[in-house]
Amino acid sequence: MTFDTVTEDRPLRAVIAGAGFIGRQWATELLLHPDVSLVGWADIDPSKVPSGRGVPAFGSVAEMVEAVRPDFLVNGTVPAAHHEVTLATLERGVSVLSEKPMAVTFEEGADMVAAADRARRLFMVSQNRRYLPGLVAYRRTVAALGQLAILTSEFYIPYKSVKFLEDLPHPLIQDMAIHLFDAARAISGADPLSVYCESFRPAASWYTGACSATAIFEMTGGLRYVFSGSWSAPGLQTSWTGSWRAIGARGTAVWDGGSVIGAEGVTPVELEPDPHQARDRFPGLAWALEEFVGALRTGRPPQGEGHDNLASLAMVTSALESALRGERIKCPLYGAT
Repeated sequence: MTFDTVTEDRPLRAVIAGAGFIGRQWATELLLHPDVSLVGWADIDPSKVPSGRGVPAFGSVAEMVEAVRPDFLVNGTVPAAHHEVTLATLERGVSVLSEKPMAVTFEEGADMVAAADRARRLFMVSQNRRYLPGLVAYRRTVAALGQLAILTSEFYIPYKSVKFLEDLPHPLIQDMAIHLFDAARAISGADPLSVYCESFRPAASWYTGACSATAIFEMTGGLRYVFSGSWSAPGLQTSWTGSWRAIGARGTAVWDGGSVIGAEGVTPVELEPDPHQARDRFPGLAWALEEFVGALRTGRPPQGEGHDNLASLAMVTSALESALRGERIKCPLYGAT
């Protein structure tokens, strides 16, 4: 894939769609970045846009893009709006850095990637967990294990959700699982081939939807990746990055999702300090923005670029389809006939 770069000697002009929690976190990063100027912010309720930052507020993305002519947009809307907002932006010749998951369905995601190709614009999904020091060190540790046979992750958090999650029929798979699934791809270097998933609601859950799930993925290279988790798991919670075990030809490596990596057969890689985490900022966003800005300047494809991220979205949508149908599902590949 190729996309047009921005070569003018000036800061990149950025706008935000969505003035909720994550939109405000992105605003902090955009305002701190030395090569970015925040020139607009849109929300269906423009009164939600903070007034103290001197950023013009708009009621629609189309109106904002036409008015300020940005270089890129950060899509911080809810997942159900990602497709509409991203298409409207790409079709106006503006690159997009999107929150995850990129779309609700694989077909929507493929449509967005195709729109980016037509417009020759960069479309990247921010997978902020990829930049955490623990995941980076664990990924390097796992690489020393040789050919992987098994990768597992557990995610158990007693989460009192925001409203839009409460309305989802399968909130764990539809919203949170993308983090673990994409991390599995990053850690293993493998892509999904098929999945069998069960999604369910424990009797004592405070969710109305199926907030718990177990999934077994067949991955390339003969790897099996097993995910289990719940939004409704009181006590002894995991980290927000989950807890992990990888078994390879040379040994085993475990990670608590934070700063502790253990291994037998190989030497664990030590974590490197993250200067961005020394401040009160949402983890990983600064690195995602740095990679996106670098890509716009150089043309070098970033992590989370749309074509690649479709494989992570395929894990989500295929797991959901498997849970609904009660059978193993093949994972789609972008461009496959």
